[in-house]
Amino acid sequence: MKSLIVYSSQSGNTKKLAQAVLGSLTGSKKMYAVTEAPDPAGYDFVALGFWLQGGKPDPKSAEYIGKVGKKQLFLFATHGAAGGSDHALKAMDHAKSLAPEADILGTYSCQGEVNPKVLEKVKNKPEPPVWIADAPNASGHPDEADIEVLKHQISELLVTKNNLA
Repeated sequence: MKSLIVYSSQSGNTKKLAQAVLGSLTGSKKMYAVTEAPDPAGYDFVALGFWLQGGKPDPKSAEYIGKVGKKQLFLFATHGAAGGSDHALKAMDHAKSLAPEADILGTYSCQGEVNPKVLEKVKNKPEPPVWIADAPNASGHPDEADIEVLKHQISELLVTKNNLA
């Protein structure tokens, strides 16, 4: 089984999660930033991580999700919104819709600390985004607890889909 981990990360949050996925998978595995990622055609399993922009996966990740095709796919994300919020759930639903042929094995999302410059910029918008009130709670995330939850989820996938090993 060949696994490909692809991520997009502005501040390092999603990259932390990608490294946790890489460390949790067994067998042949490679990790790339989305800007350097190869065609997923040569892989059996793709784990793709992204950050949210406008309530959707960032544009480069959204484009790559569309290339996955009929592969086993695991999606993961970081965002300033509260975990389990409508904003985060709708964003993941949108990400899933970009891969209609994929066998989506699971998803994971958690808060990620928002760059203070970005926070300042969005606070000054005439209509600040819905997640702005949650952003202060994102400080320090993803933390070890977030990463352990993700590792556990990947371990569960390995057990239930033993062909990922």
